[in-house]
Amino acid sequence: MTPVSVVIILKNEAPVIADCLSSVVGLADEIVVLDSGSTDGTREICAAHGARVIAADWLGFGPQKNLAVQSARNDWVLCLDADERLTPELSAGIRAALAEPAYSAYRCARRNRFLGRYLRHGEGYPDWSLRLFDRRIAHWSADVVHERVICAAPVGDLAGDLLHESAETLESYLAKQNRYTTLAAGAFSGKPVFAARLVLSPLLRFIKFYVVRGGFRDGVPGLVHITIGCFNSFIKYAKIRERQDRAP
Repeated sequence: MTPVSVVIILKNEAPVIADCLSSVVGLADEIVVLDSGSTDGTREICAAHGARVIAADWLGFGPQKNLAVQSARNDWVLCLDADERLTPELSAGIRAALAEPAYSAYRCARRNRFLGRYLRHGEGYPDWSLRLFDRRIAHWSADVVHERVICAAPVGDLAGDLLHESAETLESYLAKQNRYTTLAAGAFSGKPVFAARLVLSPLLRFIKFYVVRGGFRDGVPGLVHITIGCFNSFIKYAKIRERQDRAP
């Protein structure tokens, strides 16, 4: 199998990082953890699992992930978040892909846990995520939030799911979304935002994910998830409009 480095950026992820690291045992040629100031024992847990821990100041999601990728020994990297873990099926799928890579990058379906259950429809699944790639061909965008992998070559699909095991409360989830919308608003450089965009963006999002893609099948968690997503869309553009109105 082509050697692969598992790359993780984190800060204060002690409750979840052990499961993430355990899920890549036997697959990773090395584990690189880029830590931006943990104080809860996260670094010690990572070191105990054989990870190489590097300290670095926070640069924003995209730049931070690029720095972590550049710190790896291998050109092939698998990028994970601390609250994610591989299923055995996904681990096998990665092994099969790296036995003789047909693509320079691969995406996988991510299964999100929300309000105590895995979402199987709407925005929550399959939530395709490009995480395995050859860094000579692909790289993370420079976005400080909502970063993505940029790859000009065709992308393959991996068998198996990536589990997003978020243990956060609804209160902490909402606080994180508030930070994300602020970051997204600050990075926006598009055209002026008018009232129509504030209304249509969340409405179209609701129709696409809750109705067309069946988010209603996930019951109350699915309804809460899409409602927050639609509100995020509204509030992001509201924050952008506020910034535009205050601009000289």
